[in-house]
Amino acid sequence: MPFVFVAKVLIPQLFEGICLQFFVNCPQNQTMSHEATFQVYSASAGSGKTFTLVKEYLKILLKSSDTYHFQKILALTFTNKAAHEMKERILGTLQAFARGETTDMMQPLMRETGLQKEKIQEKSQKIVQALLQNYSGLHITTIDSFTHRIIRNFAYDFGLSLNFSVELDAQQILQEAVDAVFAKIGVEKQLSNALIQYALSKANEDKSWDINRDIFESSKLLLNENDSLQFKSIQDKSFSEYLKLQESILKEKKTAVSQIQAIGTKGVALIQNNGLDFKDFYRSMLPNHFQ
Repeated sequence: MPFVFVAKVLIPQLFEGICLQFFVNCPQNQTMSHEATFQVYSASAGSGKTFTLVKEYLKILLKSSDTYHFQKILALTFTNKAAHEMKERILGTLQAFARGETTDMMQPLMRETGLQKEKIQEKSQKIVQALLQNYSGLHITTIDSFTHRIIRNFAYDFGLSLNFSVELDAQQILQEAVDAVFAKIGVEKQLSNALIQYALSKANEDKSWDINRDIFESSKLLLNENDSLQFKSIQDKSFSEYLKLQESILKEKKTAVSQIQAIGTKGVALIQNNGLDFKDFYRSMLPNHFQ
């Protein structure tokens, strides 16, 4: 079945305000095979990208002999607001044409479709009636809604539960992931030993042995874009490699603590050997620091 795809996409990392429009197997124009099937509209905010896309959308509808051709067009946006704006513009313009009104869209469409005003009015009346009868066939939605619909329809093939739900609360997802890790205590030996050792180390430091909250707070780093590259560099490491890394870090920490303590001991001895008292220093800060 011939299918047309229109997308309004904003990618700030590349340039401000880029609109993509491409058509697949579009049969309305026999010369389409000689034209570019992929068009990019690059413009700054407020320069008329939505106007251009709405015009192209309506041009496809008006050139088609199928009144229900809107069922074969998919328009995607990033936000619900943008999707609502496109729907509003398209329906509003079609209704205006159906009433015989002339809008700023009329002349460009007459020029690009080769249709007269009366013919555009006639076609618009039929399309509006068709839309009222089958509004759900107007596929103007967000990218995430579209992908969710695909996944929902193919849930069985993807090995997902047929009644799965989409969770947008990142904090709740992280907590559930942490809970899933703790549920493996007693099942996975390495993980169990690592968590027990962590709890004991906190207890030895006179801190709460409840490590659930600590791991949850640490997991928030996964949501930080600044840390994403570092996580990607270690995501292929095995659990054994993480344990070796932990052992290496603890060894370096122990060495560093010993060196600092040795410096502190020398500092205190230097003060005492020179007949100085801790009170000779402002608030005894320096000798206390060495201690």
